[in-house]
Amino acid sequence: MEKNTKRTRKNGFCRWEKAAVAAFLFCILLQFTSFSARCSHIEESVLRMHVLANSDSVEDQTLKRQVRDRVLAESAELLAQAGDKVQAEQVIRQQLPRMQAAAEAEVRRQGYSYPVRAELENCYFPTRKYETVTLPAGRYDALRIEIGEAGGHNWWCVIFPAMCLPAAQENRELESVLSAEELEMVEDADEYAVAFKTVEVLEKLRKWLRGSK
Repeated sequence: MEKNTKRTRKNGFCRWEKAAVAAFLFCILLQFTSFSARCSHIEESVLRMHVLANSDSVEDQTLKRQVRDRVLAESAELLAQAGDKVQAEQVIRQQLPRMQAAAEAEVRRQGYSYPVRAELENCYFPTRKYETVTLPAGRYDALRIEIGEAGGHNWWCVIFPAMCLPAAQENRELESVLSAEELEMVEDADEYAVAFKTVEVLEKLRKWLRGSK
């Protein structure tokens, strides 16, 4: 009789422990689902810029930064009146020839003859920290500028809302497109370090499975 009682208690504890673990995992899943949804909205709310240098030589990396500054100046002027990401994307799409011409002009001005390609693409970005803001890994729409072979280290930032220009106030700009919860997430990245890393691993796996940029 005593053995049966112990067995019953043991089985009861096992069921309780399993239920507790299941409830804990369910809470974690709910939290991550919410985090993932916020990441998706961030991807949909910003327009990024991606400049790829011809190579990693000192000269080509310097040229990349010069082209970056020229294109940033052009895009800032064009996007000054954009009210949201959709409008910003439409403007850049319509003005791609102007963006490419500006980049080409800077390449020529610096004494190089590299070809330049400007496109608006949806491509993968890893987790990236900008001063006080961290953007999660994911697929973002971006103005992509390729210089020459585009085989060198690249540079990226956010052109809508304007976070690339020296005078831009990152947090203030993001307030216009992100919710309070999303803004807290990108400002307090250390608190969400595990979630950021998990999203990055999953996005890399998704990128690998797609075999895409």
